[in-house]
Amino acid sequence: MDKKSKRLVLKRTPMRKRKPRERVKSFYEVALGYTEKEAVKEANRCLECKRPPCVKGCPVEINIPGFIKRIKEGEFLESAKILKENNPLPAVCGRVCPQEDQCEKSCVLARKGAPVAIGRLERFSADYEAKKEKRDSLVSSSTGLSSTKGKVAVIGSGPASLVCASELAKKGYSVSIFESLHIPGGVLVYGIPEFRLPKDIVRREISYIRSLGVKVVTNFFAGRTQTIGELMNEDGYEAVFVGTGAGLPRFMHIPGENLLGIYSANEFLTRMNLMKAYKFPDYDTPVKVGEKVGVIGGGNVAMDSARVALRAGAKKVSILYRRTKNEMPARIEEIENAEEEGIEFVFLVAPVEYIGDENGWLRQAKLIRMRLGEVDSSGRRRPIPIKDSEFKIPLDTVVVAIGQSPSPLIAKRTPGLKVDPRRGTIMVNEKTGATTKVGVFAGGDVTTGAATVILAAGAGKAAAKDIDYYLNNKDKKGIWKELMEKR
Repeated sequence: MDKKSKRLVLKRTPMRKRKPRERVKSFYEVALGYTEKEAVKEANRCLECKRPPCVKGCPVEINIPGFIKRIKEGEFLESAKILKENNPLPAVCGRVCPQEDQCEKSCVLARKGAPVAIGRLERFSADYEAKKEKRDSLVSSSTGLSSTKGKVAVIGSGPASLVCASELAKKGYSVSIFESLHIPGGVLVYGIPEFRLPKDIVRREISYIRSLGVKVVTNFFAGRTQTIGELMNEDGYEAVFVGTGAGLPRFMHIPGENLLGIYSANEFLTRMNLMKAYKFPDYDTPVKVGEKVGVIGGGNVAMDSARVALRAGAKKVSILYRRTKNEMPARIEEIENAEEEGIEFVFLVAPVEYIGDENGWLRQAKLIRMRLGEVDSSGRRRPIPIKDSEFKIPLDTVVVAIGQSPSPLIAKRTPGLKVDPRRGTIMVNEKTGATTKVGVFAGGDVTTGAATVILAAGAGKAAAKDIDYYLNNKDKKGIWKELMEKR
């Protein structure tokens, strides 16, 4: 709302970005965020609806009008405080969540113009708080809350686990996070590139969660180091939340897929993001990236892989997608960034074979052209191969980014824990996170397959609520059946 004219401001305040020619040479963050003046200007567009539809579009139910109002008033630290009442990861979510499909999609202003830039304002508040080196006043002790209600184990340290752990700590539980890698953060550290989500920010958010009293144990491979049963029966954990994500890559099972130079997106991004392969020889984890790179897929992981390949030295990077741009699941912002950086998009094609040289290295991909048929279960038109339309293109490297599945290890080592036989995801009540094993809850990508950070966060928050309910009523007859059948 323009205070002087009392008219709606339908255009949002733009956010500065690094120029494409500059940013493709480094892994520095692309988006530069709002200044204080820009944030206040954008916040003043908010109508402060009495029944704000934007909140209903937020999986963790942030008080969106409340935190934006504080920005309007210049109370930036108060704004961050309001954010953290419902979300311990505001700096992360403000950067990587698809607000355009959630809170911003529901904004009243979107009916006539651009919605309020809720994600950008969330990022601003979180970053402002960090710059001032303040901690959320909800944790006034900053050395941990009192743990009087019992012990809960959280397996994995991605967004679902981090939110679940922080919510339980606030409720008075002694919470331990068990992470298989050497640093916590899950997909936030191994999957999302530095230029989209700087790792210092992830460390900052996790530091806040530690300040609530949450203990983080790394190099702990659940199912091998200890089973869930051992954690509960021997170590005294009264409930367990499984938030291990979806880290098992999918392949297409076509000829030549085992050639050198073909990576899963999971391996490619993990080696680049977590193991700093792009800094070789300073980090001893090189990844060979050829001059011509093809990325299979159309989601955010495909965009990340393509943009990483460009920064790793590729001269030409092509996104190969079996549908059209209209059906791509990637965020519009990420597609635009990739286009600005010179990445080529080839639509309505799919690989059917990879061809290598005498040494086993990839040299070509055989593609088939596609057409779109009727709408399928995904809500998009189904791609159909066009007979006799195959053609070849030269490629040195391929990154397969067509989705991930959960690791089967935990389910195999946990009797009574059922998984979906087709997808490999842990079966849960979607409202409560309760699994088929008493005392064990799950949420995030391990139950849905690869999805978004904020949906995982929402699942972790919902599960924490019902973990608390379960532990307060675990002696009640039929309590687990109640959690399993809740609608």
